[in-house]
Amino acid sequence: MTDGMTWLAAPQSIAYGGYCVLLTRGLDEEELVSRLAGAAVYGGRRVPRSLGELTGEGLIEVLEDEYGDYPTEAALRFGRDGEWVFAVLYGGWQDEFGSLAPVSRDGAHVFHLEFEEENGKPVPPWFHYFHDERLLCDFNLHLDRSWGSAGVGGDPEVASQLERLLTAAGLPDENLPSGDAHRTSLHVVERHFGLSLPRARILEGKLPSVVLEIG
Repeated sequence: MTDGMTWLAAPQSIAYGGYCVLLTRGLDEEELVSRLAGAAVYGGRRVPRSLGELTGEGLIEVLEDEYGDYPTEAALRFGRDGEWVFAVLYGGWQDEFGSLAPVSRDGAHVFHLEFEEENGKPVPPWFHYFHDERLLCDFNLHLDRSWGSAGVGGDPEVASQLERLLTAAGLPDENLPSGDAHRTSLHVVERHFGLSLPRARILEGKLPSVVLEIG
């Protein structure tokens, strides 16, 4: 039994403002942090500064104490759960990162899920899968046209296989509430790729934490 991914569809499932999480295979924890700091950030490298082991609320308190109520600096908590190394981002992650394709170099598999829940435009949740610096598939988890294409993009073979599974699950469905579409899409990618995030550890436990500072 695993925690899966569908719990991310709950309102403010990780923190106010939405969620940004990565699940990776082929990287250890230190390498994942190093690649995030060095390969995927707008405006040059960042230097990861350790904050020790913190809960999510504890990390947010540290960021607000050091950088103000609306910190633009990105921070993350990370760990390992079985075969997966994961990272959960906090702070100003919305404006810090470009494509995470470079994080997947040298054969790593990187699954990236993000939702700017309080953006207001509104921006739908997104799923991205990278391998060897290639985007294999991505899609808007609401599977509507509120933000560009309603289909699955990426490598034709990988994308078409995932699109068939989403269709079999009844998506897209213009009459389905966006929250239900979000949850159904998460369930499909969870089962197809074997993804799972440890909910209790992320929401209640302490995890190694770093802030990404300008070097």
